Amino acid sequence: MKFSNPRKSLLTLCILAASGCAVGPDFKTPAAPQTDRYTAQELPQQTAATDVKGGEAQTFAIGEQLPAQWWTLFGSDKLNTLVQAAFNGSPTSAAARAALRQAQENLNAQRGGFFPSIDANGSAQRQRGAVLAPGLGDAGVYNLYNASVSVAYTLDIFGGVRRGVEARAAAVDSQQFELQATYLTLAANVVTSSVGEAALRDQLAATQDIIKALENQLNIIEQRHQLGAAAFSDVLSARSNLAAVRATLPTYEKQLAAVQNQLAVYLGKLPSDFTASNFDIGELTLPQQLPLNVPSELVRRRPDVRSAEARMHEASAEIGVATANLLPQISLNGSFGSQTTEAAQLFKDKVWSFGAGITQPLFHGGTLTAQRRAAIAAYDQAAANYQNVVLKSFQNVADALSAVHSDAKALQAQYEAMSSAKSSLDLREKQLALGSISFLNLLDAQRQYQQTRINYSQALASRYQDTAALFQALGGDWDDTAALIQPVATAAESTKTPAQQ
Repeated sequence: MKFSNPRKSLLTLCILAASGCAVGPDFKTPAAPQTDRYTAQELPQQTAATDVKGGEAQTFAIGEQLPAQWWTLFGSDKLNTLVQAAFNGSPTSAAARAALRQAQENLNAQRGGFFPSIDANGSAQRQRGAVLAPGLGDAGVYNLYNASVSVAYTLDIFGGVRRGVEARAAAVDSQQFELQATYLTLAANVVTSSVGEAALRDQLAATQDIIKALENQLNIIEQRHQLGAAAFSDVLSARSNLAAVRATLPTYEKQLAAVQNQLAVYLGKLPSDFTASNFDIGELTLPQQLPLNVPSELVRRRPDVRSAEARMHEASAEIGVATANLLPQISLNGSFGSQTTEAAQLFKDKVWSFGAGITQPLFHGGTLTAQRRAAIAAYDQAAANYQNVVLKSFQNVADALSAVHSDAKALQAQYEAMSSAKSSLDLREKQLALGSISFLNLLDAQRQYQQTRINYSQALASRYQDTAALFQALGGDWDDTAALIQPVATAAESTKTPAQQ
């Protein structure tokens, strides 16, 4: 090839390089698992119902998409405010946003390989030549001034640069989905922690009510003992029962403090700065229509699955980079400037050069081939990790579906048990007033009612928490999260060469 017109030759080679094929495998999106259900057994389309708030039957809307802001389905402004506060204040979300920005800038840096590098050079030297030049005198001492602009460009004939850009673009996609997964997990944690806090406060209040009732009963039985109408053993039994119930208070207080401290961290606050919102579980509305993705759509809705797929894509592109490093590298370079022994003549005496070079790796001690084998192994690892994430995503949905059905049945049973225990307690209080039963019978009824009321509160909280867990497992429609996540360039746009844009 003749270089009679350097600029035309450079343009021709750049076009050839941009249109060349890229070595290495072309990534293909893995196929979705071929299944039409999440669980081994066919689950009913509707859960059991209980005639209380939070006990409504839930129906699965197959094929409907879950909205990104699924926590709003619980109908609580306090809950919505807490979730948004976590998005804004959590260090976890801030770290994920920073990681996304870093990946984007790494992509921008990698795209610089599409363009030639241009540098300005200048120097001034005082030197003595080994061969005396005419006019320099016997000493041969002179000044040398240089000023030039140099251009260097490596032709991407085998697509090494393009594969590198493709890898960085996939890394951006991975971090984008990681950010979405961070928001999804953070929202689920805030919802479940808020519900758990409300349930613990309710259980604490129920225990305190029972303690007051037992204290009143103890006063009565002590008075009856003083009058000779009750045995001292009844007094001892009443005191023992009251002490046993009081002993449960520290456990609930400890659990409540731990949940509140954890909620403070989710909101990005120190536990000492956290102010409880006195969130009441009765403020929530249990979603009765549960959107349920068809199984084939789950892998496109779960951000953790999409992130694992992007990492697999990144590993695939790195194979192309390692392969291109084994092949010849053709580079172009040129410079234009001035070189003179007199400062006044600088920029008057013009010098230029233009050339091309080729480098073919011959022997690097096995480094380049080992790097390619390592890239292939990294892809195999990413593919296995992707399969594992897919399996766990289906497990999460299956577990949540089973839990939603079980919770509805458990709430129904606990409500019936609590109602029966309350009726039994009321009856025995009347019987004790008439003297037809002993105080021990009343204490037994009180213990049963206390436990059933606490079990009911836990069962009610589980309905809300496992509904939130199902929403988290389904992923949601994260294409509608512009208000939460800043958009970045897509991989398809980022991998275009200058000739294609």
